[in-house]
Amino acid sequence: MEGLTYEQVAGFAHSWGMVYFVVMFLAVLAYALWPSNKARFDRAASIPLHDDESV
Repeated sequence: MEGLTYEQVAGFAHSWGMVYFVVMFLAVLAYALWPSNKARFDRAASIPLHDDESV
């Protein structure tokens, strides 16, 4: 039985690697745009604008 060639392994890595990264990108995008996370991200975005007099 013949083993896998470099071209076969590279082709598999390219195609499934792209699928993996697209799925991960869509998951992160969905998390960032999910309506229930809006308040959390709005609070985090305003942190640099708060005066911190305890320092």
